[in-house]
Amino acid sequence: MSAPRILVVDDEAGIRATLKEVLSDEGYDVDVASDAAEGRTARLRAAPDLVLLDIWMPDTDGITLLREWSAQGPLPCPVVMMSGHGTVETAVEATRLGAFDFIEKPLSLAKLLKVVEAALAAGRKARQSSRALVPPLLVPVGKSRVMQQLRDQLAQIASRDASLLLVGESGTGRAALARYVHSISPRADRGFVVVHASGLDEESAAVRLRGSERDGRVEPGAYEQAEGGVLFISGLEDLSPAVQRILAADLTAGRYRRVGADTDRSLSVRLMSSARPGFDGAGDEPFRPDLIAQLGVITVAVPSLRDYAEDVPELLRYYVDRLVDEERLPLRRFGVAAQNRLRHYPWPGNVSELRNLVLRLLAMGGEEEIVLEEIERELPSRAPQNEPLVKQDLLALPLREAREAFERAYLQQQLQLCNGKVGALAKRVGMERTHLYRKLRSLGVDCRHGTDD
Repeated sequence: MSAPRILVVDDEAGIRATLKEVLSDEGYDVDVASDAAEGRTARLRAAPDLVLLDIWMPDTDGITLLREWSAQGPLPCPVVMMSGHGTVETAVEATRLGAFDFIEKPLSLAKLLKVVEAALAAGRKARQSSRALVPPLLVPVGKSRVMQQLRDQLAQIASRDASLLLVGESGTGRAALARYVHSISPRADRGFVVVHASGLDEESAAVRLRGSERDGRVEPGAYEQAEGGVLFISGLEDLSPAVQRILAADLTAGRYRRVGADTDRSLSVRLMSSARPGFDGAGDEPFRPDLIAQLGVITVAVPSLRDYAEDVPELLRYYVDRLVDEERLPLRRFGVAAQNRLRHYPWPGNVSELRNLVLRLLAMGGEEEIVLEEIERELPSRAPQNEPLVKQDLLALPLREAREAFERAYLQQQLQLCNGKVGALAKRVGMERTHLYRKLRSLGVDCRHGTDD
């Protein structure tokens, strides 16, 4: 892990230089800012572990800046105030606003280092406590064996720094699982930056990832924003060859250079990414095998909701409680018949579809109990004909249509296994060939390109 980061905000150049030199010699990574405006920018950019903040500055004083930060929520790191003209009232106000300590100028370096060490230790303790209480919204929900195994697997992976590739269908919560791994990892106090592969085009990718430097103005890229933390790339299958080249080069070198800059920076992030099932780099536009190896040192198969359908009732309760709190929606509960129906629904859209269903039913309002009839009205009446059988809601169809849907999907899959050979298909499924031809035609299964061996 990288050294603790300290941000010094002081309008006196001599003090900035002295503190940077002394603290750097102690092994800390030190950033400096000459006023409140620079301090705001540096704090957002660098995510420091500690801020040393001068009180008396020309544009905006340190107390005002601390008050501004405190108004945004709990301070993400300890803040130590510095002043050559301190008063009891000032110290009390700084403490009320969340400052860790208050030291006077001229600075005693021995006291400074002691306060810095204590503040960083307090910050580490606070972060560890927050990690011990992982927000329940991040923990994968479900008591099934599938989900228990997934949680165990992710917990083992969290302590490692190897790249992680999550492979699963759309809507399975791949990004949420990546955030969960990050939240219980040693990097939890650092950033989690998401980049959508589909949004990286050849012209903008270098700037989006590496950042830029123009006319003395620095625009941090995704690498820099995620430094020390996690960079999550969503949808690897959408990465163009040009973007693949950029990523592969940077990951191989372990360094990158902002566009327009003269010097390299170390690439210090943990890579996580997602891809759809079957992604192996082969296809119309083959994916770089070296990049797959770099991004998927550890690969986890994310289960579809139909693989742990027994957890559907618990997921329904979970999203009802969550949406009632978050969206201020009226409380409703799923009746037993409604729950049983949804346990047997194939959920082609996975957990995302379930959440959206719950949201619609709560938003529309009605009696406290959600009954079967409401569920039937909300579920799609029929799936696309080319949808795999496991994603088709056969319970929504009359018996004859359900049987035909099953037979169509069954014979289509079997025909593929027989390489389109109808004769081999007849033997495989135990049907007379003439009867099989009639069945294929009646179901609309195209066998014209098959061969009759």
